Amino acid sequence: MSRLAGKIALVTGAASGIGRESALLFAANGARVVCVDLSGDDNAATAADIKRTGGSAIALTADVSLASDMEGVVAATVEEFGALHVAFNNAGIMHSEDSDAIETQEGIWDLTMGVNAKGVFLGCKYEIPAMLESGGGSIINTASFVAVMGAATPQIAYTASKGAVLALTRELAVVHARQNIRINSLCPGPLRTELLMNFLDTDEKKKRRLVHVPMGRFGEAAEMAQAALWLASDEASYVTGTDLMVDGGLSAAYVTPEG
Repeated sequence: MSRLAGKIALVTGAASGIGRESALLFAANGARVVCVDLSGDDNAATAADIKRTGGSAIALTADVSLASDMEGVVAATVEEFGALHVAFNNAGIMHSEDSDAIETQEGIWDLTMGVNAKGVFLGCKYEIPAMLESGGGSIINTASFVAVMGAATPQIAYTASKGAVLALTRELAVVHARQNIRINSLCPGPLRTELLMNFLDTDEKKKRRLVHVPMGRFGEAAEMAQAALWLASDEASYVTGTDLMVDGGLSAAYVTPEG
């Protein structure tokens, strides 16, 4: 079943991890995909893999924290494919020098907020008008379980940036709910991706993170892609303003109903 047949989908952070897996899965489900990343070669490889399997894709190099880049990406999408129906604002960073409030330097804070929070804002800023012209659509913003719970290993800039994504997503979902635009956040639990494995660079750090996960393992980027596909598809037609936790049971085990 082609769950995104006839749809035009834009995916940021498409060079690796969740973004790459989602771009491939969206294409396999009938979408024409715009792959966006700052890493030009790896991003081009994602688009090439889509085309090699019979799909349709283009690769655009962009810095999501720059308004001019994101405006250009959306304009190029519409010029190439004529519309925009799905946007997955997934690009993000997790800096190795991100720590607690005392140790984290201002530059690390600004860099992280610029990509993870401002990047999502700028994506929505230019994607929403294009979707209005296209008759509506679905936006998925990548947040994180740490936005709800906090992280056992300190990463204050990352955690704060993902909290901003949750708040931004909820507000925009309400604002655009009657315009046939759904906006949801995807909150992955700890994943076996290069991004997190580089941050949790010792066995002790990995064990400290996993001890909180009832399933006892790291999630996979492909599992997050499946969740993003559902949010992108018409199967989630009555879902907006939701923070979808895909975390191996972590939040269920450690967050009480009272908060």
